[in-house]
Amino acid sequence: MKTVETETKGLQRTYELTIPAMDIEERVKNEIKRVAPQVRMPGFRPGKVPPNLIRKMHGEALQADALNNIVQKSVDEMIKEQGVRPAIQPEVSLADGYEHGKDAVITVKLEALPQIEAPSVDGIKLERLQVEVDEKDVDERVKQIAAGQKSWKDAPKTKKAAKGDLVVMDFVGKVDGEAFEGGTGSDMEVELGTGRLIPGFEDQLEGAKAGDEKVVKVDFPNDYPVDALKGKPATFDVKVTKVKTATETKIDDDFAKSMGLADLNHLKELIRDQAQQELNGLTRTHMKRRLLDHLAADHAFEVPPTMVEAEYQNIMHQLRHEASHEEDSEAALKEIEADADDYKSIAERRVRLGLLLSEIGQSNGVEVSQQEMNRLIAQAAQQYGPEDQERFLAYLRENPMAAAQLRAPLYEDKVVDFLFDKAEVTDRTVTREELEEDLEREDSVEAEKAKAKAPAKKKAPAKKAAAKPAAKKADEKKAPVKKPAAKKAADKAPAKKAAPAKKPAAKNAPAKKPAKKAAAKAD
Repeated sequence: MKTVETETKGLQRTYELTIPAMDIEERVKNEIKRVAPQVRMPGFRPGKVPPNLIRKMHGEALQADALNNIVQKSVDEMIKEQGVRPAIQPEVSLADGYEHGKDAVITVKLEALPQIEAPSVDGIKLERLQVEVDEKDVDERVKQIAAGQKSWKDAPKTKKAAKGDLVVMDFVGKVDGEAFEGGTGSDMEVELGTGRLIPGFEDQLEGAKAGDEKVVKVDFPNDYPVDALKGKPATFDVKVTKVKTATETKIDDDFAKSMGLADLNHLKELIRDQAQQELNGLTRTHMKRRLLDHLAADHAFEVPPTMVEAEYQNIMHQLRHEASHEEDSEAALKEIEADADDYKSIAERRVRLGLLLSEIGQSNGVEVSQQEMNRLIAQAAQQYGPEDQERFLAYLRENPMAAAQLRAPLYEDKVVDFLFDKAEVTDRTVTREELEEDLEREDSVEAEKAKAKAPAKKKAPAKKAAAKPAAKKADEKKAPVKKPAAKKAADKAPAKKAAPAKKPAAKNAPAKKPAKKAAAKAD
């Protein structure tokens, strides 16, 4: 095999490989020997069909298989000989006009990973902000659980429904005066004020008493999942059959036992442990950011453009998805496009840090065991239905890059933990509010850094501040959009129903697809 490097531009490489015809022919002969025992032909015993007849019958297929195999082997050998590490799968093409019996000329285009000198892992100093669980928060969470375990009793027939009451009703929904499919129900229960129904529906039930009949007028949301009803005005003929009021849930040992726990102390212990895990996660995120800032400050090297572009598209996809759920989605999307250069800089930082952490891990013997990888794959497969799990596993077997992308976040976390162990760590006790404020402040600083590195651009017209998503830390796994507090609270509330009839939450969920994890992401 003859190899010639025809182009070098930054990290991009182009090679021309010439594979001698005799090597291809030798591979074809080996293929014939391999398949000979399985070939059946009238007049010959199994495995005794002459090679020339096998070539005559299956020559085209054998030639193609042989050429594919030797091309793959040649590309692998070339990469090893040249000492390059492809950032992505090389682009391989066969020169036009190739004929059987002649040398094959192959063009290989690839993007190489940069040569990175592994940094010293000694002398890193980090501060660990520790937060103790506030018992007031524990008590508040217990109250929230109790509030969700409401029991109801029938109210007097003269009782007018108010927010917090449970209304039991029969209903018939109509559009243009005609009942529509899925719009009729009976004995449906709705707690007023929860926002489970179409906007405005619950408000019109306030003041109703058992036995009342009324017409509720609403407009279907523009994002309603049934196309025929999107944005259309509708009426619901409602008959209130009962009004119920909540009875106070006493927080005691019996309450905890009703949840299958030993006593109230057991419940508080579980809540306390959960709260501590959340706080530990915030602490780790803070430490990791400081660690990555330390690494990023001392290393600047060229990164593969295709990896940056892939990470950039991932960021933009997340941003656009978040913006589509904002109240003024159009303004939010405009903000995102206006700040595209900033997010490109964030993507470049993520990729650079990912490559740097990978180099540190390889230089210091950090590994993901097969047992850890099997557990990771099993956890990922659980996100799919029984029929799709095997397809997902086959996808990983057939696509080593996909398996590597699945492995990347776990490997990165192990490298970060390795660096934590090597670092000189000092502890400081703070409140949760102080820790969260510090994280928010870092978000703002990172956004400013990104803007400073981004190419100069024209100033965009002023936009609504509420619609603008703030850039998240470049090395976070979380989507790079910061939600306002009201949005976070809304995410925790039950999903709104566009019609009174209840629908399974999973019905409208998009099908899960194998996720592409960026190697540079971090907590």
